[in-house]
Amino acid sequence: MSDLSTPTRAERVSHAIARDVTLPGGAGTLALVTIDNGLDHTKPTTLGPLGMAELTATLTAQQARAAAGEIVAVAVTGKPYYLAAGADLTQLGAVPGREGALELGRNGHRAYELLHSMGVPTFAFVNGVALGGGLELALNCDYRTVASDVRALALPETGLGLVPGWGGAYIVPRLVGIEKALDVILTRPAANKPFAAVEATTIGLMDVVLDPADFLEESLRWAARVVTGDVVVPRRELDSAEVWDGVVAAARQRLDAVINRSRPAPYRALDLVAAARTASREEAFAAEDEALADLIMSDEMRASVYAFGLVSGGKKPVGAPDRSLAQPVTRVGIVGAGLMAAQIAMLFAQRLGVPVVMRDLDQERVDKGLAAVRSSVDRLTSTGRMSESAASRLLGSIHGTTDLAEFATCDLVIEAVTEILDLKKKVFAELETVISPTTILATNTSALSVTAMAADLQHPERVVGLHFFNPVAAMPLVEVVQAERTSLEALATGFAVAAKLRKTAVLVADRPGFVVNRLLVLLLGVIVDAVEKGTPVEVADRALRPLGLPMPPFELFDLVGPAVGLHVLTSLREELGDRFPRSPGLEKLVAEGTTVVLPAEAKGLPKPVDPAIQAVFDATGTGDAPLDEAGVLDSVLTALTVEVGHMLEEGVVATPQQIDLCMILGAGWGFHLGGLTPYLDRTGYSERVLGRRILPDGVANVPTA
Repeated sequence: MSDLSTPTRAERVSHAIARDVTLPGGAGTLALVTIDNGLDHTKPTTLGPLGMAELTATLTAQQARAAAGEIVAVAVTGKPYYLAAGADLTQLGAVPGREGALELGRNGHRAYELLHSMGVPTFAFVNGVALGGGLELALNCDYRTVASDVRALALPETGLGLVPGWGGAYIVPRLVGIEKALDVILTRPAANKPFAAVEATTIGLMDVVLDPADFLEESLRWAARVVTGDVVVPRRELDSAEVWDGVVAAARQRLDAVINRSRPAPYRALDLVAAARTASREEAFAAEDEALADLIMSDEMRASVYAFGLVSGGKKPVGAPDRSLAQPVTRVGIVGAGLMAAQIAMLFAQRLGVPVVMRDLDQERVDKGLAAVRSSVDRLTSTGRMSESAASRLLGSIHGTTDLAEFATCDLVIEAVTEILDLKKKVFAELETVISPTTILATNTSALSVTAMAADLQHPERVVGLHFFNPVAAMPLVEVVQAERTSLEALATGFAVAAKLRKTAVLVADRPGFVVNRLLVLLLGVIVDAVEKGTPVEVADRALRPLGLPMPPFELFDLVGPAVGLHVLTSLREELGDRFPRSPGLEKLVAEGTTVVLPAEAKGLPKPVDPAIQAVFDATGTGDAPLDEAGVLDSVLTALTVEVGHMLEEGVVATPQQIDLCMILGAGWGFHLGGLTPYLDRTGYSERVLGRRILPDGVANVPTA
């Protein structure tokens, strides 16, 4: 196995600083250990080899003090906004072979075991982000408090080609039960969905939620009551062997159905959790060390580090204008009140904290849009993810209307109407008659030309594309589209708004389909074309399993909507030619309203394709060139390689890495593949199809095929 080709930066050491604190009520002295890298909140606290060694030394000293009776408890906490964001992944490239990887796991266990065997109660005061090894730091303590504003508690390792390797696979099922544990370790990482404080406490990962305003003081008061016995924290009994084994077997079935052993990390994690019921702590931790050592040396993990670096660096968009050029946004207008419009309205109201007005042609549509917002807010409050007061403020800030004139005082107006160019042009022309000279106009188009949309306006320079993805709240990507005459001020405003919405923004040129839809729709088009030529639907739907994508092609069709998929495929074919195949079968399917997929047989399993679809394609296709699964996969990857080449020639994005970032965040392209372009390089498609590798040497941390 080759080393990472990307240079490893010097470790940003996170220090373990201990100080004594007198607990309230005469409970005694607590040693408070703060994990702090000495940098501001923009530089997350991570745990590298030097930092872990310092933590071990600090905790060892506290253990000696506990044995001498000098302290009655030990607690760990972090600098503002962070407990710890996990292991320092940038250091993994310097691991000297498997033995070094094995020692990395053992060092973590050695440090964290001190929290378990301290001899006095240990506490984690989780004041901010706790991911991976950072969350495991807390889990190895006896008790855990968490600030109510913490939104990122997770074990994301299986999404990065690793396993929870510092106790998580053993401790989590004991704390929360086997079913919830697999949600924490397998399901959430796949969906990139961390826990918020209340949710984590509800399932048992945390013990108590406290107000962030005086979090440390309240944590110390709570710890004092635990030390004195005034508070007793109950722990659940271990699930029975029957329940444990049944849940593990069902999870293994889901993995086989969804990723089909395309990557090892989820299976290794499941094996660890399966064995955790009967294994001793020592045995379980040794097994974690072995799994971690194997996976650190795998292509999957090394590809994941590249993808992780892209996503982490995506907060600083390539090509974005200076922030000082951005216009202030104090009121937002949304044209349309459909599903996407309602989602966008709610996101803006929640994240920007500004008034939002949704406008549609009649009151019935407006009422439906407002009802959709209320329904979303009700779901958040019912699950404890939003307080009643916050919900009331949010609903009060979103207003519905049929009056175009209400956009007159908006600084930003976004159109989210049906994907018809003439309709969008009409919307913008009407808006120009009422908005102020400084108002920025944005379109949420998924594939249409922003330049054409703005062409007849008096001020086309004020128009920018802001392409959100469905579901808007969950999908982290926004494609910021620069049309031919988009001004720097409009572009800067688009990026500034995306940042405030906590989205990753990627600058894309105004070319058909931009990045994600151009490649995703091509992928779906190639799949459908294979079926038109005689490939059985089931074979085509299974063909992409080696890629480990979030869902099979026909389930994705169902999510996007066959009519939308057909519309985008047709428009891309008109713009870009026969690389995007025509599909008589898809046209017939949409015309007849045939169901694409059926309900899933069990939660977490893919949805089966409706058998009626086969008949539709049999009636419309040629059936003269059927493929097996390998042939379908080869056709898809060849087409994607060709298209990536065209996109780079056209300047759709500045670098191949931006394509990878878009596909990871907008299409669910797996971290374990390292993004689309390094995968095409690694598997030889780039050189075979384009005659060259796509990424410059030394950019991707994955070996050549």
